[in-house]
Amino acid sequence: MSKGPPAEPSPDALREILRGIKDPVSGRDIVAAGLVEGIEVRGGLVQVALLTDRSHAAAMEPVRREAERLLARAPGVRNATAVLTGHKPAQATAPAQPAGKSALLLPDVRAIVAVASGKGGVGKSTVAVNLAVALARQGHAVGLLDADIYGPSLPRMLGLARKPEMAGDKLKPIPAWGLATMSIGFMVEEETPMIWRGPMVMGALEQMLGQVAWGALDFLIVDMPPGTGDAQLTMAQRVALTGAVIVSTPQDIALIDARRGVRMFERVKVPVLGLVENMSFFCCPNCGHRSDIFGHGGARLEAQRLGADFLGEVPLLLDIRTASDAGTPVVAAAPDSPAAKAFADIAAAVWSKVSTGRTAGPRIVMN
Repeated sequence: MSKGPPAEPSPDALREILRGIKDPVSGRDIVAAGLVEGIEVRGGLVQVALLTDRSHAAAMEPVRREAERLLARAPGVRNATAVLTGHKPAQATAPAQPAGKSALLLPDVRAIVAVASGKGGVGKSTVAVNLAVALARQGHAVGLLDADIYGPSLPRMLGLARKPEMAGDKLKPIPAWGLATMSIGFMVEEETPMIWRGPMVMGALEQMLGQVAWGALDFLIVDMPPGTGDAQLTMAQRVALTGAVIVSTPQDIALIDARRGVRMFERVKVPVLGLVENMSFFCCPNCGHRSDIFGHGGARLEAQRLGADFLGEVPLLLDIRTASDAGTPVVAAAPDSPAAKAFADIAAAVWSKVSTGRTAGPRIVMN
């Protein structure tokens, strides 16, 4: 009678394994030194958060890699991921420091632009990817960061399926379509669920910001997760965001969530560069008849109501979806198509906002 797979290890058993790793600062094992913040085990997938601070981050990188290596060898473990998460000072629960006052991370990036939405399903990642490629085609040095830890989509949309290499103590961004790119999806299997609590998400995001060799860039486009949670707060606190682009579809239910996104960025003192209306209208490829499936113009009117700029509209086209699924952004695959031209116009509008410094926050009008 054959034996079944080994039983899933307990967090305590994994903690004992981690006692075999020394803290480079104190010389004690990392468990005794209090550096193991938390261990999550689900279905053979292990995630560990290791406490550190910025001054010790470089010394802790070999510790992080060794933790992954040892845990991955444990019986019953299918995959192990370790992230570094910084010590939080006492005032960390205070309101976020206004963006732009101190660039804690990414000092060599001229403009950091968050592409965000108040809800999922509005095509935010599609806009982020094609906006980044359009900016690169217009002559800018552009990076693209996938900040959606729970649902990373960049590997599929960019046609990438390899792990990043190391450059000293930092990860090297993976080049694709004229961009420097990074995603948690490059480091885990596509179907691996990221069952992480908030501190681990924030730690992983900080690693992809500060422990990746981004180099000098004109733009870093950040594909944010939907909603107004930990990732948004981390971005507002840890980097000097130049501004945010809010993506919505025309219908009222999406615009309600877009308003929440605008107000969230206003709360943390991040300027809103403008709104983009995705899936704005549909033209039949056979007869050319236009249908406003989700309505039309709602994002433009919402931008006027909020006192924000309207950056442009993107039609609902089959080519955009098929190009994304194939890992070839439509701006690169068909640069002369109506879809690519729409993204190019949005990229030009974003560049105009950034280069002229016209990034004042929105004016909220309450009826």
